[in-house]
Amino acid sequence: MLFGKLLPREGNFFEMFNQHAQRIVEAAQAFSELVANYGDVALREKFNQAVDEAEQAADRVTDEVNRTLHQTFITPLDREHIHGLINTMDDVADLIQDCADTMFLYDVRVMTPEVVQLTELNMRCCERVRDVVKLLHRISDAKTAEAALKLCNEIDIVESDADRVLRSAMSKLFREEQDMRELLKLKVLYELMESVTDKCEDVANVVEGIVLENS
Repeated sequence: MLFGKLLPREGNFFEMFNQHAQRIVEAAQAFSELVANYGDVALREKFNQAVDEAEQAADRVTDEVNRTLHQTFITPLDREHIHGLINTMDDVADLIQDCADTMFLYDVRVMTPEVVQLTELNMRCCERVRDVVKLLHRISDAKTAEAALKLCNEIDIVESDADRVLRSAMSKLFREEQDMRELLKLKVLYELMESVTDKCEDVANVVEGIVLENS
């Protein structure tokens, strides 16, 4: 038994990365449904719960990765990269949940066009995170590395689009919203939603580092 514990282990990190990335997409999908059905209280509660469940599932994967990392002698990627990637991905799931919670806690009444736009951009970013993570197990292949970098660039582009939507939303909000409470609610929500794409860009930056080190 002791000898078995001393044997080198690699751990199935790539599969766990894929599982976590899928939970991120599920959280983003549930949030998108929450926004689309916000006027229906029952559906709002249903999809808010779905966001929570996806985030909790992501947390479990994160815990598994960090536990496996401590127990593994040989890792397929640099330990710092594994730790940085899974925890940055987990931040994405946390932020999506924070967006849903903020709507409830702040009693946001109306889904503005800007909320819809940011939701769509978040969805696109999360899907690209999932897609690029799927490539990591073959990152030493030149074509795969090139495809990964292309996806990282697409994430950067979507994040820039979200920045522009945020700036436009803030300008419109401060020019047109007369109710200070609603202004403050939407300001917090807009900024939080845009931070999802920021964190996806952080994931892309980690992936770029992995590509450069391993391709």
